[in-house]
Amino acid sequence: MSISITIHQYDKGKRLDICLSEQLKITRAKAQELIEKEFVKVNGVSKSKSYKLKLNDLVEVIDVLYQSVSEQEKLIPQNIPINIIYKDDYLVVLSKPAGMVVYPCPGHKDGSLMNALAYHISKLASVGGPLRPGVVHRLDKDTSGIMVVALNDKAYYKLMEIFKKREVKKEYIALVYGELNGSGEIVTPIGRAIHDRKKMSIKSKKAKEAQTNWEVLKSFKNYTLVKTRIITGRTHQIRVHFSSIGHPILGDKTYGKKTYLELGRQKIFIPRQMLHAQSIEFIHPVKGDLLQFEDPLPEDMNEIIKILSSA
Repeated sequence: MSISITIHQYDKGKRLDICLSEQLKITRAKAQELIEKEFVKVNGVSKSKSYKLKLNDLVEVIDVLYQSVSEQEKLIPQNIPINIIYKDDYLVVLSKPAGMVVYPCPGHKDGSLMNALAYHISKLASVGGPLRPGVVHRLDKDTSGIMVVALNDKAYYKLMEIFKKREVKKEYIALVYGELNGSGEIVTPIGRAIHDRKKMSIKSKKAKEAQTNWEVLKSFKNYTLVKTRIITGRTHQIRVHFSSIGHPILGDKTYGKKTYLELGRQKIFIPRQMLHAQSIEFIHPVKGDLLQFEDPLPEDMNEIIKILSSA
């Protein structure tokens, strides 16, 4: 048994080792090891790790990888309630609650959105990795909101392509510290923090371009409700960008200042960052229709907004 990957436009021109690393969700070193041991074939022939992939190349990985991975990295269906906004044969649009990770990872081996999806939907895509089949983007654990997941390989590759081309319109709602006016944009590169690889930063040796547009929806004393649109899709982008201009997301334990709301002498604990993916808009990867979906603000954010409005 082997896993097969047909090279689509999104992966055309990539090095073989990089493509394997991304598609199988393994380290580049592991991908290179598989290639060197000739467990990887391209159109039936062994290639070097630096081989540049061509459109419609067929990459086959011999089962040796999954003999070691399958037991540890098998997506287990779990009967966890999830809110499915839309579903067809090619993709599903969901509302991810705050506190739930998108797919299993160290420290969160189950209870993820993908564990739930595997239970409620019988057939998922075969690409994207054993624990995250069909996942083309993600939200942080404590960010709520709308997500799209591919249900077959054709949709997966096409969605990956339109995300890469920035043809997906995503808007978020956030509560930030401090008072902002009007609208604006933050155009500052983002990369791994120099002294903490788990964090992202505008001060990085390998930063990539990042742009966040924002617009004030409502102003409160010392706080602002904003709508943001991310033009790029960097890890923790909104959280890092607003922190970098001195207006971190309310409740953000990593990039923020405080985890409570101060109203005079009263302190109200904020359990998670007040960030919600409200809407997504894209062209259907197979049918070609324009799809537009919205996910209303969750109760915890609405409650904080009510408190601020009455203060």
